[in-house]
Amino acid sequence: MKLKTIVSTGALVLTAALTAGVWYGARAQAPAPAPKAPRKVTMDELHRGGGVPSGWAFTLPPGGDAARGRQLFRELECYKCHTIAGGDFPAAAADAKNTGPALTGMGGHHPAEYFAESIVSPNAVIVEGPGYTGDDGLSIMPSYADTLSVAQLLDLVVYLKSLTGGGHVHAAADGAREKVIGEYRIRVEYTGPTDGGHAGQEGHHGAMSRAPAAPGSPPAPGTSAAKPPAGHLAVFIGTADTGEAVPYLPVRATFFVAGKPPRTVKLVPMLDANGVHYGADVTIPDGTDTVRLNIGASTAQTMPAAKGRFSTPTTAVFEWR
Repeated sequence: MKLKTIVSTGALVLTAALTAGVWYGARAQAPAPAPKAPRKVTMDELHRGGGVPSGWAFTLPPGGDAARGRQLFRELECYKCHTIAGGDFPAAAADAKNTGPALTGMGGHHPAEYFAESIVSPNAVIVEGPGYTGDDGLSIMPSYADTLSVAQLLDLVVYLKSLTGGGHVHAAADGAREKVIGEYRIRVEYTGPTDGGHAGQEGHHGAMSRAPAAPGSPPAPGTSAAKPPAGHLAVFIGTADTGEAVPYLPVRATFFVAGKPPRTVKLVPMLDANGVHYGADVTIPDGTDTVRLNIGASTAQTMPAAKGRFSTPTTAVFEWR
């Protein structure tokens, strides 16, 4: 065979191999998977799920330094979009269209993993509303997946988690506290009598209201003097991984005040705008320094596949200063 024929034949074989995606028997590279569509949620859904959407899961390795994270926040000029009251950063941009949510007090409202995902994949979960999305419906937050090392990401997340003081960015009631213990993610919210608390168990269960008596007049026959309104203690108990509400749990709350005997109340399942919770119309005594929650084994019938779940009594202690 002539050299020209050999070269021509070789060129045809090479062209065919490249067209087929094969080079000397190497396997063709599989196409990259299509990007996952963003998940859109409302702020109300985040409240009900303890700061994350229902079914959401993300694992972050331990570590991080808040001081380094604060310096990184400044170096990345995150303050141009996010305000932190008392953070001693320059003022955020005046352009409301490109300004993200304030971060004051945000550390107590979301787990660390939620912050991490928002930084490296801001379109994974999109909160609908001004300050979150642009005209294209996607997050206005840029991705830092190609900018930060893992160590830097951990530092920044730890700093954001440290932002627990100041105003409440989300609409959670004052006094909201959250922690993960064993199988449970537990969030405690308390609304005092002067903050719009429930008007006692009678009002909570829909008793008919009565017109107030004239000042100084005795109570009407068959009635008693009106009791002062109580506050409301709400305890949201969900699974540690997804935050999905766990029903049929016996729950009691004990309030500890120095120098006084502890007081214990039974919490019962209730439903409000934030979802199912265990609650009681009660005023937490002034001077309370600790609230202890005792969670018993679930009374729900358990199928074989879930044998042993939610069967271990759990105690959660919250500082109340």
